[in-house]
Amino acid sequence: MLRRGLLTWVSRVGGLLVLLCCSLSLLYLMTCSPPHSNNPPRGPPAAHSYQMLLQEREEQHRLYISSLKKQIAQLKEDLQERSLQLKRVQESLKTAANGPAEGQNGGAELQGAGFGEVQGAKSQQSDLQEFLQTQLSKAEISSGTRLPNEYAVVPFESFTLQKMYQLEMGLTRHPEEKPVRKDKRDELGEVLEAALHSLNTASSHQDNRVPAEKTQTSKVYTTSDFVEGISRTERDKGTLYELTFREEASHEFRRLVLFRPFGPLMKVKNERMDTTNIMINIIVPLSRRADKFKQFMHNFREVCVRQDGQVHLTVVYFGKEQMSEVRTNFSLLNHILFKNYTLLQLDEEFSRGRGLDVGARAWKGGNVLLFFCDVDIYFTADFLNTCRLNTQPGKKVFYPVLFSQYNPALIYGSPEHIPPMEQQLVIKKDTGFWRDFGFGMTCQYRSDFINIGGFDIDIKGWGGEDVHLYRKYLHSNLLVVRAPSRGLFHLWHEKHCADELPPDQYRMCMQSKAMNEASHGQLGMLFFRHEIEAHLRKQKLQNPKKTRLWTEKG
Repeated sequence: MLRRGLLTWVSRVGGLLVLLCCSLSLLYLMTCSPPHSNNPPRGPPAAHSYQMLLQEREEQHRLYISSLKKQIAQLKEDLQERSLQLKRVQESLKTAANGPAEGQNGGAELQGAGFGEVQGAKSQQSDLQEFLQTQLSKAEISSGTRLPNEYAVVPFESFTLQKMYQLEMGLTRHPEEKPVRKDKRDELGEVLEAALHSLNTASSHQDNRVPAEKTQTSKVYTTSDFVEGISRTERDKGTLYELTFREEASHEFRRLVLFRPFGPLMKVKNERMDTTNIMINIIVPLSRRADKFKQFMHNFREVCVRQDGQVHLTVVYFGKEQMSEVRTNFSLLNHILFKNYTLLQLDEEFSRGRGLDVGARAWKGGNVLLFFCDVDIYFTADFLNTCRLNTQPGKKVFYPVLFSQYNPALIYGSPEHIPPMEQQLVIKKDTGFWRDFGFGMTCQYRSDFINIGGFDIDIKGWGGEDVHLYRKYLHSNLLVVRAPSRGLFHLWHEKHCADELPPDQYRMCMQSKAMNEASHGQLGMLFFRHEIEAHLRKQKLQNPKKTRLWTEKG
C-alpha cells in the first residue's frame, strides 16, 4: 500500500511539474513575441537599427585597426633604426677591443665615432622637425596673408564621405564628382582616419579624469559623425585640411585642423640625355582633305625638314579620290632632296585606328619612336624634342594635351580679319582650350605599341580607338606621361558628324564639335546678340561716338 501510494504521489507531482513547465513555456512565448498591431511601425525596424549600429562599430574598429597597424609599422621602423645604430656602436667597440696596439685612445675615438653617429641621426631628425614646423608657421592657417588682388587667392575644395566639390575643373572634371583617382581617394581616406584617431585618442585620455569632468568628452567619433571638410594646397608649403564632426547636441560641432607639410626637395636623378640620333616616325592616316594636307605639308617642311632633320613621315591613305593632290605634295619633298617618307594606300573604308596600326607595323628599320598625328595638327620643333624626352622604350609613353584652336572667324570677328597661321597660335583663354579629353596624339616606341596589342581595328570612322589604346597603357606597367604641350596645336576645322556613326561615337563627335567653336563668353555674346544689337541702337542715338568705340573693341 505504501509503495502504491508513493507511486501515485510521484505521478501527480510529475504531472504538476509538466503542467508547470508548459505554463512557463507559454508565458515565455507570450512575453518574447513582438506585439501585433494594425498600424505600421514608425521609424526603422529593430533589425535595421542593429545593422546600422554594427556597420558603424565595424567602420570604427576598421579605422582603429588601420591606425594601430600604422603605429606598429612606425615603431618597427624606429626599432630597426635604433638597432642599426646600436649595432654600429657595438661594432665600433669590438673593433677597438681587437686592436690593442692602437691603445686606449684609439678605442675611445671609435666609441666616440659610434656615439657621434647616433648624435648625428638625432640632429638630422631634429632638423627635419624644425623644417616642418617652419612650413607650418609659413602656411596661411591661423591668420591671413596680404594678397595683391582677387586672383592670388588659393581656393579651398570641399568634400564629404562620397563627393568632392571643386573649382578648377578643366573640361573632363565635374563641379561635383567622386574622387576617381586613387591618390586622391587614399589622401582623403588617410586624412579622415587620422582625424578620427586623433579625436578618439583624445577622448580616451580624457576618460581617465574624474567622472564629473568627462561627461561632455566621452563621445566615440565614427565616420557617420563627419559632416564635411575643406582643403587647399599651397604648393611651396603643404596641404591644409579642416574637418567638421557632429557632437551630441544638434547645434554643436567639433572642428579638427590638420596640416601635411611638404618636405625639403630631394634629388632623385641626374642624367644626361642625347636626342641627336632619335628618329621620329610621324604617322598620319588620311582620307581626301587634300587642302588640309597641303597646309600640314607646309608645316612639315618648315619644322621637320629645315629645323629638325631626324624625322620620317608615313601617310596611310584610304581610297583613291584626291590621291593625285596628295602625290603632288610629296613631290615637293623631292625638290628639297628629302627622301624620308612612305605613302601607303588602302582601298577600304577610313578607320583612324586601322591606318595608324598599318603605318606602325609597316616600319622595318628597328625600334623607332612613333608619333601618331592627324592632318589638322600643327607642331613645333620644340615639341619633337619634348616627344623624345618623355618617352623611353619599355618604360614611358607620352600623351601630350594639345591646345585646341577656336573658330578663327568667331575669335577675330570675320574671315577678313583673321591673321596668318603663325600669329593665331597663341595660348589664351579666348583663342582656344586645353583638349584634356583627347588622347589621339601620342608618342611611344614601336616595341611598346606592338607589345601592348596595338589599336582595336574593328572601330570604324571617328573616335574611340584612341581611348582604347590609352587604357591599355594605363593597365600596363608603363609610365604614362600626361602633360600640356605648348608646341602642339589642333587647328580649327568644321566638323561633320556622320549619321552612320553608332550612338556613343556620334555623341562624342557632337560634344567635340560644340567645344571647338568658341569660349563660353563668346558663345554667350552670340546667343544674346539680338539684345546687344538693340542696346547698341539705343546707345547710338544718345552717344554715337561711344557706341562706335564699344563696337570696335567687341
